[in-house]
Amino acid sequence: MAEQGGYGQFCPVAKASEIVTTRWTPLVLRELLCGSSRFNEIRRGVPLMSPTLLSKRLKELEEAGVIACSPVAGSKVKEYRLTDCGEELRPIILALGLWGKRWVESALESGDWNAGTLMWDIHRMLDPAAMPGGRNVIQVDFNDAPKEMRRWWLVVEEGDTDLCQSDPGYEVDLYLSSDVRTLARVWIGKDKLSAALDDGALEAIGCNALRKDMLAWMKLAVVAQAEVRMMQ
Repeated sequence: MAEQGGYGQFCPVAKASEIVTTRWTPLVLRELLCGSSRFNEIRRGVPLMSPTLLSKRLKELEEAGVIACSPVAGSKVKEYRLTDCGEELRPIILALGLWGKRWVESALESGDWNAGTLMWDIHRMLDPAAMPGGRNVIQVDFNDAPKEMRRWWLVVEEGDTDLCQSDPGYEVDLYLSSDVRTLARVWIGKDKLSAALDDGALEAIGCNALRKDMLAWMKLAVVAQAEVRMMQ
């Protein structure tokens, strides 16, 4: 399993590390723990990882019994699901995220604030049940993102959420505007939404219900949610 032949130790920490700490593997596990189950879904969460390496890591995790792979009925598409063994890694990955948030977040560089990764995360964690009935359309503009990553739409209808980079053609209910870093820091629980709105770093214009209940439907990153639970 390990890329360099393993650590050559009987220590359980060494053997576990050969499986779960190879490059990109913790992030692949993060994607699976957050609900991604298909190859392209997982890849959206790790855009700098090559498809070849992702395939290799998934195969390694399957061989280790961490995930199970099965075909989608009537399709050539495969789904990857965590086994009981894989689910036991959930608190470990969350603890790693909490540790990173507390001790190494200051090391974040400008290139780490990625609009595409942020919007993908928000889209998959969004809670349609916390929104008004019917279709809800949210337009998100980042004033500092590359041109092709500057404008996004979230279309929420009948319990499903679509993330679009081209205009879906629906009337927009809520407009959000900020730089990537501002919304990302709110999303990971580093800054308060109310403070970002009050000082104008984040603008929210449109449906009052959507604006008022932003934290309810947008929720927070998984690590931020875990931190909130720990403080309760």
